[in-house]
Amino acid sequence: MSGTWTTKPSGDRLAICGWIVSGLVTAFLLIDATMKLLALPIVLEMNGQIGFPGAAMARELGIILLVCTVLYIVPRTTALGAILLTGYLGGAIATHLRVGSPLVTHTLFGVFLGLFIWGGLYLRDARIRELIPFRSGV
Repeated sequence: MSGTWTTKPSGDRLAICGWIVSGLVTAFLLIDATMKLLALPIVLEMNGQIGFPGAAMARELGIILLVCTVLYIVPRTTALGAILLTGYLGGAIATHLRVGSPLVTHTLFGVFLGLFIWGGLYLRDARIRELIPFRSGV
């Protein structure tokens, strides 16, 4: 029985799904960067709990996150943005490990976010799919 359920998704469908995933991740990152740039009280409180006190530190992290996210948004620099965001998230993961944050909800959140960053890029960019091929069978 052949039909739409048994066929491979076309490149167009993959790209649309990838842009949706990337759009959602980008929206989250831009909101997070904005909250840091505004040094909202909740950001200052949470940053203080993990050892990053002060509005200046929050704003610096916000600028770094904003630059990395903008690089991720621009098609010409999207791979560089994904790489830099991976580094940024690695720092967040290390920080949460250092302070003993809950594993699934805090420490691994950066891993989950990174999977969405790269997953969206993987779905929307055939060059990334060629670099990281997932093959079924032998």
